Amino acid sequence: MISSGGKQRVIITDVNPRVEDGLFPAKAVLGERLKISASIFGDGHDEVAANAYIKHESETEWAELPMQFVINDYWEATFQAEKLGFFEFRIEAWEDHYTTWKKGLKKKFEAGQDVAVEIQIGIELLEDAAAISPKDKEALLDVTSAFKKDVTPLQTVTLALSDQVAALMYAYRHPDMITVYPATYRIEIERKKAAYSTWYELFPRSTSEQEGRHGTFKDVTRLLPRVAHMGFDVLYFPPIHPIGEKNRKGKNNSLTAGPDDPGSPWAIGNRLGGHKAIHPELGTLDDFKALVAEVKKYNIEIAMDIAYQCAPDHPYVKEHPQWFKWRPDGTVQYAENPPKKYEDILPFNFETDDWENLWQELKSVIEYWIAAGITIFRIDNPHTKAFAFWQWMIGEVRQNHPEVLFLAEAFTRPRVMERLGKAGFNQSYTYFTWRNTKYELQEYMHELTRTEMRWYYRPNFWPNTPDILPPILTYGGENAHIMRLILAATLSSNYGLYGPVYELGLNTPHGKKEEYVDNEKYEIKHWDWHKYTRTAEVMTRLNRIRKQNPALQSTWNIEFADTTNYQLICYGKRDEERGNTMIMAVNLDVFNTQGGHVNLPLDKLGIDPDRPYQVHDLLSGDRYTWQGAWNFVQLNPYQMPAHVFRVEQ
Repeated sequence: MISSGGKQRVIITDVNPRVEDGLFPAKAVLGERLKISASIFGDGHDEVAANAYIKHESETEWAELPMQFVINDYWEATFQAEKLGFFEFRIEAWEDHYTTWKKGLKKKFEAGQDVAVEIQIGIELLEDAAAISPKDKEALLDVTSAFKKDVTPLQTVTLALSDQVAALMYAYRHPDMITVYPATYRIEIERKKAAYSTWYELFPRSTSEQEGRHGTFKDVTRLLPRVAHMGFDVLYFPPIHPIGEKNRKGKNNSLTAGPDDPGSPWAIGNRLGGHKAIHPELGTLDDFKALVAEVKKYNIEIAMDIAYQCAPDHPYVKEHPQWFKWRPDGTVQYAENPPKKYEDILPFNFETDDWENLWQELKSVIEYWIAAGITIFRIDNPHTKAFAFWQWMIGEVRQNHPEVLFLAEAFTRPRVMERLGKAGFNQSYTYFTWRNTKYELQEYMHELTRTEMRWYYRPNFWPNTPDILPPILTYGGENAHIMRLILAATLSSNYGLYGPVYELGLNTPHGKKEEYVDNEKYEIKHWDWHKYTRTAEVMTRLNRIRKQNPALQSTWNIEFADTTNYQLICYGKRDEERGNTMIMAVNLDVFNTQGGHVNLPLDKLGIDPDRPYQVHDLLSGDRYTWQGAWNFVQLNPYQMPAHVFRVEQ
């Protein structure tokens, strides 16, 4: 049997963006210039044309985006969404007979050959187009008449090559000759904060001005001008719910809690309530809502921690025992990550026969706090819950609240972390915390930005967390804190840190573990919020630099430069639309001055290779005049371990 598509000569492959061949949507944000691309080619030497068609899920009409040839059969079209939600796109391509004819006509005319027959062929193409294009029939016939007039070949050729005729003939194609790629793919458009955000984590209970007193939401309000001045736009709280009293942990995660030990906020629930209640010493629900409203005045949003787990005395344990695993001795299975034990935490059993009611209840927790004004959720340990649940829950929530964002706190195996991104998480914790060498950092950034991960895994770089004190911060002191801060804030457009501890440079580990001694998870701290530190000063400058330079508000535009010293890493970012180019050079050696030459990819950074250009260090204020690709840098980590240059040419 002969295929009915025998007249379709164009091949379309490698369509992007797509995730698992369309099983999951790709991600983008409002205003982001997204490239829809494919490899498109035909047999022989005829010209090819292609279109991408795109529409919002709420619309019926497809918008046509003409695709442009770039190089080596690679084609792309640029799409910039101004509406939240899901878009669909597809691609079509065809043999462009008019362009093929036009190019042949031009070559023959310029070679001085007789083009009379070529003009007749053009007339036939125009008449054929008029016959199948009712909308443009009259205009096409007018062009045909002009071709037939007794005019010079130059006038005919000039008309044939005009943009006016090209636009008319672009729409001309025989339906049975169009190759339609068989799949339609989806793109989820999210608000810009999904792609650019700056997180500061603190424990509300440690915000009191009076030592020994439990902090409150009203105490947090007092700190808002400081957080805003430092340039953070997300204020992240650990869980704010009642803390379990049974099996409560003491200082440094000890099994025996003293009468004044507050317990871990992640051990959620007691006789006073669970995931929809507030720890009474923090304040009331009205106090919390007032804080949510107050932070918005500073263009800050509160990110709320959601930990789907329970203390042994959480009301769920008594009301819904079927949601937990019970051991042969009649006790509930507590959380374990051998050799770590979390006797104060009970995980939900996602294999329960009552899973539908469990799912609905967990979703209702999110909806409850959305009603209280929360639009960002940091999800604790999502990799220990069912993937299907996340895909369903996030999809359900974002269908009614597309502004809501979810950050996945999952430090686990790569495929598991990736699946959470595909399931719908808008941002994800990463391995940045343990990537230290130039090679490790460059390879990791390549994986995040140049593979399929770019379409579904949006990284949020954290140099530390309450759970994690990486070795480099332990032995590297202030120099390491500043260096890792600069890397996090300029490699990724989303970054965050566990604030007061990082500012103060606390770095004493708990034995040989990669975690802080006297951890704030298990005790109330009293911080000096007025103390000046060099690290806090750099934070403030960096956040201001990020806000003023759109090139740093994207992760995907990174371009690495070669360096002659493996202890120096150099990379650039450019915002094409606003002509903003940034160059970062960082000394990875926290103890010694390092220098070397950097070889910049000038073409990718929009720098004219034939003109000198000025690089303005926005951290120090210093200015240097550079020329060409190769330039020298030298950095003393005790002064400043990095340059953050803006290119001014």
